[in-house]
Amino acid sequence: MNRQVVLAKRPVGMVTESCFETTETSVPQLGDGEALLEVRYLGIDPTIRGWLDERGNYMAGVAIGEAVRSNGVGVVVETYNPDEYPLGRAFMHLTGWQQYCVVQSNPFPPITMVPEGVDLLDVLGVLGHVGITAYVGVLEVARPQPNETFCVSAAASSVGSIAGQIAKMQGATVIGIAGSPEKCAWVIDDLGFDACIDYKREDVAARLKELAPKGVDVFFDNVGGELLDAVLRRLALRARVVLCGDISTYNLDGPAPALHNIRYLMGKRARMEGFNTLDHWDHYGAAAEQLAEWHAAGRLKHRVHELDGIDRAPEALVRLFSGEHLGKLVVRL
Repeated sequence: MNRQVVLAKRPVGMVTESCFETTETSVPQLGDGEALLEVRYLGIDPTIRGWLDERGNYMAGVAIGEAVRSNGVGVVVETYNPDEYPLGRAFMHLTGWQQYCVVQSNPFPPITMVPEGVDLLDVLGVLGHVGITAYVGVLEVARPQPNETFCVSAAASSVGSIAGQIAKMQGATVIGIAGSPEKCAWVIDDLGFDACIDYKREDVAARLKELAPKGVDVFFDNVGGELLDAVLRRLALRARVVLCGDISTYNLDGPAPALHNIRYLMGKRARMEGFNTLDHWDHYGAAAEQLAEWHAAGRLKHRVHELDGIDRAPEALVRLFSGEHLGKLVVRL
C-alpha cells in the first residue's frame, strides 16, 4: 500500500495540521518508460504553502484529496526504463507526501539522479535545490563584490544560511536577520556572518544604520512584508534587492502589507529582481559540483532538523512557518 498525506481542506490564513489527512491507496502500476521511487525523505519548503491554495503559484494548486506536492528524494525499486532510471539509484524529484512515487521519462520539473556516495539528506539541502537556489541567487543575480555589505533575511533558514556563506566567500560583509538569539548566534559563531539582527527583539532599521552606515549594497530577501520595507529604507547607491521568498505573506488571509519605502529604489538607482531556480536549472551540474567542493572542504556548513514518519509532514510544515526549527526541515519516511 502507498501511504499518503493528502489535502483535506484549503487553509485560510495560517496553515494548520487539520488541513491534512492520512490515507492509503494501492501502489501505482507502471507504464512504459516509467519507474517507481520509494521515497526516503521529504523536504519541507515554504513554496508548499502556495500550492495549497486553489490558484497555486508557479504551478497549479494541489487538488482536494491529492497528495501534497513537495520535493523529496527516493530510490528506484521498480523500473520499466533502466537506462534513465536504473534499479537502486536515488533521485530527487517532486515526490509529494507519499511513500511511493511514479516518475515518467523526462518529467517537468526535472528529476535529478543523486551522485553515488552523496548523503540523501544533503540532496534536499546544501547539495540540492536549496543550495542551488542560494548559489543562483547570490552568484548570478545579486553578484556581491568584495567589501560590499550583503544583508540576508531568514538567515538561519536553509537557503538564507547558505546564501550568506557564499556571499562571505565573495569578500562581502554579511549581515543576517533572524528570529531568535539562538539563530543569530549560530549564523555568527558557526557560519561566519559578521553580524546578525534579531528582528523580534531589535529595531531592524536602527541596527542596519549602525551596522551599515553607508547602506546595504545587496539585500537577499526570503521574508518580504514589513521586513523588506524596513531594509529598503537603508539601501546604498545602486543596491540590488534579490527577491527569493516572501514567507511572511504566505499565510495571510488578505492583501500583503504595502511597501511604503519602495520609492527609495528610484532615489538610490537600485534594482529589485525576483528569480526562480527552475530558470537556471541548466547550471545545476556546475553549481552542484562547486557546492559539493565547498561542503567537502568545510567551507559550507548547514544543519538539518529532522522529524520521523510521514504522518508528521503536516506538523513539519506548521513548524516551518512558526520558526520552530533551525536549518533545513525534513521528514524521514
